[in-house]
Amino acid sequence: MDATLILIDSDAELARAQDLVARLMESREPKDRARLEAQARLIAAYEERRWPPRRPSPAAVIAYLMEQHGLSRTDMVPILGTASRVSEVLSGKKSLSMSMVQRLRARFRVPADVLIPEPTKFPPRRRTTSAA
Repeated sequence: MDATLILIDSDAELARAQDLVARLMESREPKDRARLEAQARLIAAYEERRWPPRRPSPAAVIAYLMEQHGLSRTDMVPILGTASRVSEVLSGKKSLSMSMVQRLRARFRVPADVLIPEPTKFPPRRRTTSAA
């Protein structure tokens, strides 16, 4: 195979690069293996830029933890408060208090940063000029 790599700036080039990777995977040549690794890294970089990973919401994290531990909403009442509070938190209508975060951390042994939502980004403040 030729020794070129595809630089990816569009979805069409992404498709070409993925086809190239599929062909390179069938080769046993060491130079093709090196080229395969380089092209795969270019694909990963493009995909990360194009579709950056998003952090799950605290409600999604809690739902996942409940599923993994076989817990129901009723089982969450001692951790989150009342049945209505459990419902509000899991629907995303209510955010977690710090005491809830601490109880969730103690129960599931997860870091607090996965339970605290990312801060919202505010636009930069406009500077006002003062009259002298």
